[in-house]
Amino acid sequence: MTKKLPRVLIVEDEPPIAELIAVNLRHNGFAPVWAEDGESAQRELDAVLPDVILLDWMLPGMSGLQLARRWRADSRTKAVPILMLTARGDEPDKVAGLDAGADDYVTKPFSTQELLARMRAVLRRRAPEQLSDSVAIGALVLDAATHRVSWQGEPLKVGPTEFRLLHYLMKHPERVHSRAQLLDKVWGDHVFIEERTVDVHIKRLREALGSAGRLVQTVRGAGYRLTAEAAVDAQA
Repeated sequence: MTKKLPRVLIVEDEPPIAELIAVNLRHNGFAPVWAEDGESAQRELDAVLPDVILLDWMLPGMSGLQLARRWRADSRTKAVPILMLTARGDEPDKVAGLDAGADDYVTKPFSTQELLARMRAVLRRRAPEQLSDSVAIGALVLDAATHRVSWQGEPLKVGPTEFRLLHYLMKHPERVHSRAQLLDKVWGDHVFIEERTVDVHIKRLREALGSAGRLVQTVRGAGYRLTAEAAVDAQA
């Protein structure tokens, strides 16, 4: 029986770049499909779900960021790994890409080996069983299956990266996690971004949690922890 090759949807508006990526993917055991814009990419997704999406940041019509947000909001496509291809090397842009729902990013120009390594890493990290549970710390409840968070019965709007961060912290309460550990466990050990990126997302998470934000504590010189003791105080 022939083994099914991983299907890769390349969303890239520059044909020479798309063709180069496709040739390299075919030579390395992948089945690439090319779409030059968001509209044609959506048609491909409606026909067959790929195993991973390579999504260019700058596209005609809807940008890669807008498409990532759209596909993350759709129950059919929200679990498909997205690797953002971007010429934008600044950290705020990388954070924006991850925050929009991308699992990782590759900055142009990139080597074939780097692209393949990151693709294989996001494919390895597909673990639906990790996203099917629910956890509660006091009145803070996170339901991974429905991607919902509530505090004292009221729903909270939490971004995709902050959701994964909160999920991990709630699964390991009271423990102090260094920034490096959080990057490894939440973003994956293949992601090469600065540790202060964690601080940006901790800040956003606290803002999203409102009065429950005090549950996420900074341990000076060590990292962050989520504590149930603060949950009691916050409800008082």
